[in-house]
Amino acid sequence: MALSSFHMGFQVSCIQGRPSIPADNLIKTALSFVVKPFFGAILQQVPDIRIEHVSKSVKNTSIKILDGFVDSMFEIVDRPLPPSQRNFAPVDELGSPVVITSIEGNIPDSFPEGVYLRNGPNPLFGGLKSTKSVFGKSNHIWIEGEGMIHALYFNKLDNLNDSKHYWSIHYNNRHVETETFKLEKLRNRLSFLPTIGGDSSAVLSAYILNLLRFGKVNKYISNTNVFVHSDKLYSIAENHMPQEIDISTLQTLGNWDLSPAWNRPFTSHPKRAPGTGELVIIGIDAVKPYVEMGVISADGKNLVHRADLKLSRSTFCHDFGVTQRYNVFMDFPLTIDIMRLVRGGPLIEYNKEAYARIGIMPRYGHADSIKWFNVEPNCTLHIFNCFEDGDDEVVMWGCRALESVIDSNKHDTSPRDANYLLHIRPYEWRLNMRTGEVKERNLTAVTEFSMDFPMINANFTGLKSKFGYTQVVDPTFTCTSSSEDMPKFCGLAKLHFEELDTRYSTTTGESEEVIKVEYHMFEKNTFCTGAAFVPEKGGLEEDCSWIITFVHKEDTNISQVLVIDTKKFSGEPVAKITLPYRVPYGFHGAFIPISVGHIFDHEQLCN
Repeated sequence: MALSSFHMGFQVSCIQGRPSIPADNLIKTALSFVVKPFFGAILQQVPDIRIEHVSKSVKNTSIKILDGFVDSMFEIVDRPLPPSQRNFAPVDELGSPVVITSIEGNIPDSFPEGVYLRNGPNPLFGGLKSTKSVFGKSNHIWIEGEGMIHALYFNKLDNLNDSKHYWSIHYNNRHVETETFKLEKLRNRLSFLPTIGGDSSAVLSAYILNLLRFGKVNKYISNTNVFVHSDKLYSIAENHMPQEIDISTLQTLGNWDLSPAWNRPFTSHPKRAPGTGELVIIGIDAVKPYVEMGVISADGKNLVHRADLKLSRSTFCHDFGVTQRYNVFMDFPLTIDIMRLVRGGPLIEYNKEAYARIGIMPRYGHADSIKWFNVEPNCTLHIFNCFEDGDDEVVMWGCRALESVIDSNKHDTSPRDANYLLHIRPYEWRLNMRTGEVKERNLTAVTEFSMDFPMINANFTGLKSKFGYTQVVDPTFTCTSSSEDMPKFCGLAKLHFEELDTRYSTTTGESEEVIKVEYHMFEKNTFCTGAAFVPEKGGLEEDCSWIITFVHKEDTNISQVLVIDTKKFSGEPVAKITLPYRVPYGFHGAFIPISVGHIFDHEQLCN
């Protein structure tokens, strides 16, 4: 996706057309015949399939036969990254934390002790692969890589020689060891066939062979986000339950098991409900019920509410919102459809002619209590915040595009038009619960940079906030990158939601009133991922804080962590922390203060 985090985080693009290798029509016909009536049912039963119920000898024999079939029928080929994408390549685990000594500038005394974490794909077996078979081609894309967490630990220590203190900083990384990660590591080979990119028949055959061999249609990647609930750290991706992580060692402690109360994955962006501390979640599936929401107790032990939204399509819901009273859902026309895949189309597709709506439901409501608002069709994957403005209005701020790159190569548009449609702009929806009226507007000018991966001060989740922050998409990527490339982020933006500015629109030829935006742009060929908001310890102001982010300097192959004062946003970072190891680009990050309850073991870090 040329300008969208969906390409970076969640692109599932199945190429239409005939396989490039001539297929055996009998095999394809048989595959289609079996899949069409039963594939949905098979997927629905995936959580209940347990190969261990079969005797060990039969199981081992069956797997050997299937492995032999896969080895003989599928040719696995490495797909090298182009030079501009080299920092997407995986790195090795360190094994233990390392002390960081190279710091330019000073970390402020009011900066909180804690851990800065960022998740991202880090393929276990050396990067992207593609397969060739009689079924056609399928390929890994970067987002399928197994999750790896990169962590920077900030600990304040007293100086015995005087009354001052100093910062002790350590860096570590570690794979998230899901069940499928352990399986492939034990086998010491790529075992799951790629299931995201490629010809539909090849993708379907990969689903079925993965299911027959391992009881799962795909790997559990756990590579998208990290979050805290009830003083526990979790790693998460859309296709599985979260994994609990030991914050000191980054060791994977196991799945967060809420079954049988909750027996499906949940979104990478759960939300803490303001006031109660409960965790609101949603989970999507390719079969009915397509989207469900849940509320987990503040102590993380119980699912206190669950509701089927009763959608008529499987909408790809990567994010959602909460307010003090409501849950806010997006039913936008980016959909998952297995039968579309069987017919030779893409598994995930954006249809700009289809309807789009936003649903507002009381916190413990059900499908019949949702009030739906029809809005202009769009592709929005991330939101800043939702809040109630007065008694009647609910406001949602998000990062909105008019097109999805999944279909960008299918539309007859000029590069200029495509760039406009894929341009991600901060956007506002005002939804009146009493009258049903909808007011929509762009918050920034079309001439501003494309922005995504929004964040706010988490203390204002569900409440009216004055500020928001985003990563800025490299504008050169917009015009020159191929569909194989991933977007990179060349800076950060600070949005002043309550300060207006007037800009001249070259698109409409008129002046437009937009919000004030400040930028912090990096040096040439330096790009960030996983930017996170760090509130000042004891700070009372919303933006009395810092933004922290991993960056990579591509000209020198050096990775750093930058600490940026939000009060002096466009100025130099207050600290530049140079890491002794390369950190690949990734997805979402978070800063976890010690005050949250995670007391990491400093002696363990030092040892």
